[in-house]
Order: sequence, then structure tokens, then C-alpha cells
Amino acid sequence: MLKEIIINSSSAQTRVAITEDGRLVDFFVDYPENRKTVGDIYLGRVARVIPGIKAAFIDIGMKHDAFLHFSDIGDKTKEIQELLDEDDENGDTVSEYSNDELDIPLEPKLINGVPVLQKGERILIQITKEPVVNKGVRVTSAISIAGRFCVLLPFDNKVGVSKKITDFRERKRLRYIARQIIPKNCGLIIRTVARSQSEEAVKDDLRNLMKIWTKIKENSRSMEPPALVYQDVSTTSSVIRDLFTNDISKVYVDSKKVHKEIRDYISITQPELSDKIELYKQGERIFDIFNVEEQIKELFSRRVPLKSGGHIVIEHTEAMVVIDVNSGKYAASKDQEMNSLKTDLEAAREIVRQLRLRDIGGLIVVDFIDLEDDRNRRKVFDELKKEFRKDRAKVSMIPMSDFGLIEITRQRVRQNILQVVTENCPYCLGTGVLTKKSHTIHDIEEWLSKHKNTGLERSLILRCNPLISMKMREGFLSPLVKLQMKHLRRIKVEENPSFPTDKFLFISARTGKEIGEDISI
Repeated sequence: MLKEIIINSSSAQTRVAITEDGRLVDFFVDYPENRKTVGDIYLGRVARVIPGIKAAFIDIGMKHDAFLHFSDIGDKTKEIQELLDEDDENGDTVSEYSNDELDIPLEPKLINGVPVLQKGERILIQITKEPVVNKGVRVTSAISIAGRFCVLLPFDNKVGVSKKITDFRERKRLRYIARQIIPKNCGLIIRTVARSQSEEAVKDDLRNLMKIWTKIKENSRSMEPPALVYQDVSTTSSVIRDLFTNDISKVYVDSKKVHKEIRDYISITQPELSDKIELYKQGERIFDIFNVEEQIKELFSRRVPLKSGGHIVIEHTEAMVVIDVNSGKYAASKDQEMNSLKTDLEAAREIVRQLRLRDIGGLIVVDFIDLEDDRNRRKVFDELKKEFRKDRAKVSMIPMSDFGLIEITRQRVRQNILQVVTENCPYCLGTGVLTKKSHTIHDIEEWLSKHKNTGLERSLILRCNPLISMKMREGFLSPLVKLQMKHLRRIKVEENPSFPTDKFLFISARTGKEIGEDISI
């Protein structure tokens, strides 16, 4: 399999595509104004403690306070799995150490297993999930620092080796190396990319991590909360750090600056991979040459075609993502059950690919084509499980119901691709529908009816969307003329393009002040 990483960088954004035999399997976008925050470490202050939801809110200087669930306090093994998708085979053992060398509480006290946090208390936390819609970031107090070959766990005594390394002798060798080099009062997880690496290479990586940890402690002593004490690497750098492994055939970069940064980093950590990094110098755009651009456009479409002629439809709602499978014109066999099964199996493979590409997390409900045979339903479920093994995110599923539904939960770490590259329409506010112009004019008339009984203003200014303004002036006897005659008011219409079609505002022509705070429709 030809596996490649293609990086397109400009002043506005950096895009990273990972392909397998030319087919897009992973896609990341990095904006300067919307940088990745997962992995950043903050010195925060406890803003609120709410035992009813077993959580605390930490002020870290962002728009919304960070969310710290009690299960994320000291539960380092679980957090490492969520943050880095690296497994520890030793189980969930945590040792507590004195925090004398760092005069802030890294882990709050526990009484009967319940953490005790005080409002105003300082605490060192790390971001594990990006903010979503109106929710703040999710954080943990179990600090971890990721490197190329290992993950440093300050104030922990675990030693783990990624379960993706399956060779028993290699696991034993890496575990022995880890135990020999592990610093005092620290834990260590050996990452998948450390497979076949020398002891010296792992040691060098650990030295760099210890320098970072020392700097974090120094910053924590000198800063006042809320403060950023450590900023993790960018999306592009993290992709190279975590995904540039020996099975990658080539890395193509169209930016000299990014190319140099990657080569400098790899020449230190894994110099044998340096020859795989190539600077793209041709005139045509790099994503066009590798046929990636067309595949990216598909990511923003709600309708994804299947080779068989069927298609899937992906809809985002507030609570979940809903995916509908349709057979289209596919009818290769006279047996309807067999046709439905083949379409469902093809859809299952495409759905997993789309979830990875779009980075969709949370609750996902898939409505497959109805299958009568329980064995066929099981085949579709097994196909999903097989495809999800390629996914780095954690996934849980419930077998297909009698209604043909499969419920999936997928680990959400950051915003999905649609949230990253789009923003709400100023007219529909993200609903996808606009209020009919005639309905808004009806609301305007209702407002005037109430104002007629309570207000003394005879001359008014109406501010509204240009589409409403045009509608009100249509015809010889326009809606505007009718309203003025009916309600005995002089109305001047002013257009405001920033107003949604259902918003309007009346202003006194005499005083210039808004009217009608006490008038409700």
C-alpha cells in the first residue's frame, strides 16, 4: 500500500492530507486564528465546584470556563488513552507524590474518593478536548507531555508500552529500556513509533520532554492564573510527530519553511526518514496533482455517492449526527435482501471513512436499509467493527436494531471539519431556513397595531433586511403604503444587511431612539 502525507501551506491556512493508494483517509486543517489547543497546559483558578454534576469549572482566561470532571482528576491512565490513543497494559494504578517542588496543587485532596476543590484555588490543568459550540474546553489535572517516542507522566509511576506493538520480544525490550531511563516521580509510556528504535533515541526524546517539564514548573512558579504555561505543537507538527512512521512512503510539502521545520525535526528524532521528505516545486497546486482537492470538496457535501449507485446523507443536529443510507437505483439482483445487504456493506465502509475524514465525534445514528435476516444485520455490524479498527479514535457501537438503526459513539477531541472551516450564515443563523418575507411583514403590522394603542410617535424609521425592504416596496399599492394608511404613521425604511430576514427595528424619527421595549409581539 502506497501511503503518503501531502502538506499544502499558505499564509491563511495549512492543510494536511494522508492518502492510501491515492484515496484520502485523513485530513487536517490548521488556521493561525484557530489553532489547536489540545495538549496545552494552563495554570488556572477554580471558578465553581458543582458536586451535583461531579465537575468543577476552571478559569483559564478563555471565553468559557474549562470543564473538569471529577473522573479527570488523577485518573491518568484514562486520560492518556483519550489524549494520545496509547494503551497501558498495566491497568489503572496511580501513585501520589509530594508536590513540594511545585507550590500549586497538581492533584486535589480526596475524601472518600471525592475530590475536594476550593473556589479560587490554583490548579495546573491540561486541555484534552477542543471547545464545541457554546461549551468550553475539557481539561484534566493528570499532566502528560507527548514526544516522538514516549509520553512523560509527571508524578506517576506507570510504565506502559503501546498495545499496537504486538511483538512480545519488542515489547519486553522497550519496557526494559523504559524502566532503565524513567526519571524519579515520573511515569513513561512508550509509543508505537518507538518500535525498533535504539535506547539512545528513546533517551534523547525523554531528555527533551524533561526540559519541557522543567520549563513548565518554572513558568508555574512565576505566573499568576489564568496563564498559559505550555503550548503544544501545531496540527501540522503533531501529524508529523504522531503519524509519520516507517510505513509512510513519502511526505510532500509545498512550503520551504514547513519543509525545513519537518526535516530539522526528523533529522534529530529519526534521521533515517529524512529522505522521505520532499519539497514540491512544480507549478501546479500540490493537491490538484495528487487528486486530493476533489476528494476534499466531498467533505462539505451532505450527500456522499457510493460506487454501486446508492448514497449516504450526513446531517448534523445539536445532539447528534444522523446518517441515512439510500440504495438509489442499485438492483444487481432480483433478491431485494441481497441488494440491500450489498448497499449496506458498501455504506458501512464509506461511513467509517467519512467519520475519520470529517473528524465527527459524539453520538452518531445510522439508518441502514432494512434487512430481514439477523445474520445479514450481523454482517453489517461486523463490517463496521472491522473498519473502525483503522480509526485512532475510540469507538463504541450497539448492534443493529429491528428498525435498521446502529448507534455509535466516537471520541470527540476537536471540532469536526465542518465546524473548523465554516461559520453560521448571518441570515438563517445556522438553521438552513429563512423566515418568509410575508411572515416578517405580518409581524411588522402586529407591532404597529400594538404601538398604535400605546405609542404617540407619528413618524417612524423601520430598519430591516434589504430583502424585506424590497418586498415592502413592491407594487403600486405596496405593503408599506398600506401600513402607513392603515395605522396613520409615516414610515421611512432603512436597510441593514446584517439583519436576519425575521429581525426588524423601529426608531423614533424625532428622537432617534429605539421604540417599543415594552411592546411584545
